[in-house]
Amino acid sequence: MKNLSVEEKITLIKRNTEEILGEEDLKKMLETKEDLRHYIGFEVSGKPHVGHGIVCMSKVKDLHDAGAKVSIFIADYHAWINNKLGGDLKIIKEVGVNFIKEVLKAGYKCVGGDPNDLKFVTGSEFYHNNDLYWQTFIEISKNTTLSRMLRSITIAGREEGEGVEFAMLLYPAMQVADIFAQNLNLVHAGLDQRKAQVIARDVALQLKYSPLLNKKKEKVKPVAVHGHLLLGLNKPSVWPIVAERKQEVWSQMKMSKSVPSSAIFMLDDEKTIEKKVMESFCPEGEIEFNPLIDWAKYIIFALKKEFIIERTQKFGGNKTYSSFEELEKDFKEKRLHPLDLKKAIAKELIEILKPAREHFSSPKLKELKEKMDKILITR
Repeated sequence: MKNLSVEEKITLIKRNTEEILGEEDLKKMLETKEDLRHYIGFEVSGKPHVGHGIVCMSKVKDLHDAGAKVSIFIADYHAWINNKLGGDLKIIKEVGVNFIKEVLKAGYKCVGGDPNDLKFVTGSEFYHNNDLYWQTFIEISKNTTLSRMLRSITIAGREEGEGVEFAMLLYPAMQVADIFAQNLNLVHAGLDQRKAQVIARDVALQLKYSPLLNKKKEKVKPVAVHGHLLLGLNKPSVWPIVAERKQEVWSQMKMSKSVPSSAIFMLDDEKTIEKKVMESFCPEGEIEFNPLIDWAKYIIFALKKEFIIERTQKFGGNKTYSSFEELEKDFKEKRLHPLDLKKAIAKELIEILKPAREHFSSPKLKELKEKMDKILITR
């Protein structure tokens, strides 16, 4: 890997993100050659889709290439709190943890990474006999309020104000404690996790048990990199969309594991990928809230320098796009038809996900996948 300048590293870290909380802090860390200690957490909750395995892992690779020590936190206790996989901790630990680790390794292969670069930390193992973690958890809880925790349960996919079990109120503080107890200064998550990272930055300078320290032994705040949440493939409940309902529709259209038709899962077979893409919502000339335009930017052009649209001469012949902006312009001006875009994206996705299908071709991992499939059916 070539030595990158501070500016090149910042560009790589910012690529295809929604925001960075503490960008000036990041620049200072790079200028003073602080170690970048990264993490992203995944709750154990069924089949990861391309938002997890491609978009998130592509950003993990960007961060690795920018010099960060990357790590993946497998949040099995969080899944237990959130009643995933039936709320059965034994199943979560014995099947779910191993399954998601292997899918994320496969996803890292899909984006050109070496899984040996990844460090995995499992929540239940990290918490066991770890007084410092629980001291940090309590200290974070003492530095925030009940009302803020109630507002923050949205990070677990819950609605603000929704009636929940008391255990759910532990979820945000545990997620923040994961950062400090592991001494991590570069937090990576989807934009839906923003409330947790804001709490982390707000409490950082008050902590005594697990403060983040720079080389000068000064307390610092973690930098938070928030990635893009892919749009799901389904048509929104409201169309066309009026300005005052854009935020509502965006929330509805996020890709979701609980709505299988909205998502391409990392281990979907070729026929399933093609069928889902070909049946997807893709209104002609519309670029806002169009999932395939979204996927072209955050999947195709995130991984490839060129995107080829294959067409017969009757419809203009093949077209090679070397930038997302060029493709977006052609689609908006109706020089690129939705059907041609669908065919091209389906073909690219099948190719991009090939390493994941190959990763799970061994008898051992086939058996693991079958166990997870059975659990998801019964739970």
